Amino acid sequence: MDTIKMKINGMEIEVPAGSTILEAAELAGIRIPTLCYMKQINAIGACRMCVVEVKGARSNPVACLMQVAEGMEVQTNTPALRESRKMTLELMLSNHRMDCLSCVRSGNCELQALSQEYGCDAHKFEGAPTEPDIDDSAIHLIRDNSKCILCRRCVAVCKYNQHCNVIGANERGFKTHIASAFDLPLATTSCVNCGQCISVCPTGALTERDDTDKVWKALSDPEMHVVVGPAPSVRVQLGEEFDMPIGTNVEGKMIAALRRLGFDKVFDVDNAADVTIMEEGTELINRLKNGGKLPLITSCSPGWIKFCEHYYPEFIPNLSSCKSPQGMFGALVKSYYAEKMGIDPKKIFVVSIMPCTAKKFEVQRSELGRDGRPDVDVSLTTRELARMIRRAGIKFAELPEEVCDPMLGVASGAGHIFGATGGVMEAALRTAYEVVTGKTLEKVEFHDVRGTAAIKEAEYDLNGVKVRVAVTSGLENASKLLDMIKNGEKQYEFVEVMACPGGCVNGGGQPIQPGSVRNFVDLRAKRAAGLYGEDDNMPLRKSHENPEVQALYRDYLGEPNGHKAHELLHTHYTERGLYK
Repeated sequence: MDTIKMKINGMEIEVPAGSTILEAAELAGIRIPTLCYMKQINAIGACRMCVVEVKGARSNPVACLMQVAEGMEVQTNTPALRESRKMTLELMLSNHRMDCLSCVRSGNCELQALSQEYGCDAHKFEGAPTEPDIDDSAIHLIRDNSKCILCRRCVAVCKYNQHCNVIGANERGFKTHIASAFDLPLATTSCVNCGQCISVCPTGALTERDDTDKVWKALSDPEMHVVVGPAPSVRVQLGEEFDMPIGTNVEGKMIAALRRLGFDKVFDVDNAADVTIMEEGTELINRLKNGGKLPLITSCSPGWIKFCEHYYPEFIPNLSSCKSPQGMFGALVKSYYAEKMGIDPKKIFVVSIMPCTAKKFEVQRSELGRDGRPDVDVSLTTRELARMIRRAGIKFAELPEEVCDPMLGVASGAGHIFGATGGVMEAALRTAYEVVTGKTLEKVEFHDVRGTAAIKEAEYDLNGVKVRVAVTSGLENASKLLDMIKNGEKQYEFVEVMACPGGCVNGGGQPIQPGSVRNFVDLRAKRAAGLYGEDDNMPLRKSHENPEVQALYRDYLGEPNGHKAHELLHTHYTERGLYK
């Protein structure tokens, strides 16, 4: 690798050629503040926070755009720069709606943190106040442009990572604001509810719709039997909300916290992930044997499903008919569990804890549910659960390690890795290989489908049947893959798609990390490592060997893809169009 020598704040360093000043400073252990920068997709220099002084330059460049050069001398922290950044922040604050005491992002707001760091006077410049301009039409988020600083991170992630491009900058000058085309309500667009825009917003302009009051109400109702189930990835991210290292597995403490919140039963959606593998794996085998529509494409990610319905409806026949693990979990609680325990399903209130804001849309789908009842009553994000834990006064770090309740609480390592891109594929391959070949896998890891590459491909021999697979995450990557399949450039039998880049570990409902972390730390890999580490240390690593799943089929469902399984665990999808 070619390198160049330069100086930052008088310190001589050697950095890779082609680095920006921002990247060079990070390598030198120096943080240059930013508010708009997002690595690879939003280097626009709009916020002016990362200006630096370069010896010999006519003006101060922005560090996120200017590349380093041999012998360059840079200053990042002079009195003039500090004053410039302070004034920039104070100008932003001049028309920013500062209801910080009640804002959900207070304490985790990049604008707030920098304003405190630079000692800003929030009232130095009295600009025309921006009145609340709220779009709450979507089921998963609320946008309040009076808190927007026009960094355009949300616009970039929607366009370049997620392909949808349903928001942008409308009007010009002081009237500039972020909205959908023609200022249409977000709910009327082809937004897929992924929440990636929320994850990158530096302020409280974008927040998930908070459904915790519905859960508090259910918990306080003595007539309701309230059941909760966390998704696979939540256990390796909830800890970030309580200042634990990224990727820390807090499964035991999470279960303890859920019990202390008052839930009657604490189950595990990972158990339903194992059931998903039984159903989806059987569906794949049946399509391979009987000439069904191929490639079979996974249906676990509701953001991806809605994307397919809006943008690629021709692939709807390829989608697995399986409900997501969330849907299967709710369906089994209100049927299998209800019957075993003798509880009226109408008295059962099911709460899921998800990494994903699109799950809020999924739970109200008319295609999911039974007898007029939804499978899941409320879906909370990881962030919402953290707020409930704090509000209840639970000292999370001091909690003991506890385990889930039996019947729907035991999961295999295959169920746990669902939260990482490639995890569904790997879990399915572990079961499909042994079912088709009758042989026991000596090594259960399928490393070809792991990692955060845009598109991963592999080919496996299942007893003489060639199975070509592909894995992708992030909807821009999904679009590229689907186009290649549609054009005949690629042929596969099985495809996994996750809406969020890196999979559920990077879901739109996960703990929000500031740009200073997101741009320089591989969050996806660190969080996924927690899931793979849990899988590595488990004696039970295959879905079909889960004793609770075996009992479910033996005592209740019959066989995978059988009549009762289809009635409870399968669904269908329909074309939506771009404005529907």
